Amino acid sequence: MTRNSTDATSDRIIAAATAEFARHGIAGARVERIAKEARTGKERVYAYFRSKEALYRFVAGRELAAMADAVQLDPTDLPGYAGRMHDHAVRHPERHRLMLWGQLELPAGQAPADDPLQESLRRKVELLRKAQDAGHLDPAWAPEDILVFVSQLALSWAGQTDLTPVGEERDAFLAARRAAIVAAVQRLFPATGSDATPTAAGS
Repeated sequence: MTRNSTDATSDRIIAAATAEFARHGIAGARVERIAKEARTGKERVYAYFRSKEALYRFVAGRELAAMADAVQLDPTDLPGYAGRMHDHAVRHPERHRLMLWGQLELPAGQAPADDPLQESLRRKVELLRKAQDAGHLDPAWAPEDILVFVSQLALSWAGQTDLTPVGEERDAFLAARRAAIVAAVQRLFPATGSDATPTAAGS
């Protein structure tokens, strides 16, 4: 197999796996369906990825990297960061579902040392710790708590499809929820950046 055909097969597997995991989770995902959608064989999937869990971790790492590029953590403007996280999750509900499956189904404490999810969390915690040292955040909070609290508030409406109206009311409803998220984070962790004034429209 040539390099180009190998890369194309890998890309198809990753795309098929991303859709499969978002729909069915890790336990419910089927490698046979992934292989069929990728127009390859099951053995080829395992040639690239040693297990279904390894494939999920790879796909989740890619999605996390895409979200990190789109929504960069600014410790001096956590309200703005929370608003942007909310926006991203609303625009890409499949990515939000994909990450949630990992939280629900992956065994705790068994991630490999180079797991991209864990590396991302460590980098964010370190950024928050440095912001505390620089006086931008209250040092009374553990940086891990700051990260979890802000993330949970930011994503609190991402999966609430039963409560979110459809049609013309949806945009106004979500704008109000976004404003509430930004206000809540502002009360907990006020923005200190010179250009970080949270608004309903966000930055």
